[in-house]
Amino acid sequence: EFTDYAWIDDVTAVSCPTNVAQLVAIARNRSLASIARTWLARFNARDLDGLVALYDADAVHVSPKLRDRRPETRGEIRGKRALHEWWADAFARIPGLRYEERGVTSSHERVFLEYVRRAPGEADLLVAESYVVRGGKIVESRVFHG
Repeated sequence: EFTDYAWIDDVTAVSCPTNVAQLVAIARNRSLASIARTWLARFNARDLDGLVALYDADAVHVSPKLRDRRPETRGEIRGKRALHEWWADAFARIPGLRYEERGVTSSHERVFLEYVRRAPGEADLLVAESYVVRGGKIVESRVFHG
């Protein structure tokens, strides 16, 4: 039936039946939610290489914990090496640190993960983290504490 096809990043850039656009949106949202859940699983498994592999080479990460712990960064780091160092330090300092999912919402290229941060000897902390995903990689992550 089809003789012409193309890979596209934006379904609104081409003419297609409404149901095709709807199916693409559903598939994309499920994929983004999957990235967030994979991130959570790799974090809890202490899989540093797997965790960092989810990110683009020049990804930006912004976090209030980063700002407090390393003020010279102003709460922002960039690149896989910096991400790896940041989480390796967190795992070494807080061996029992775990995150428990509360919910995941996604739309277009953004996913929003809500979780509870549990660390031995510390009060539980409600956290929200947003990710911008392009080309299947996280290009930006921002952490918000409640």
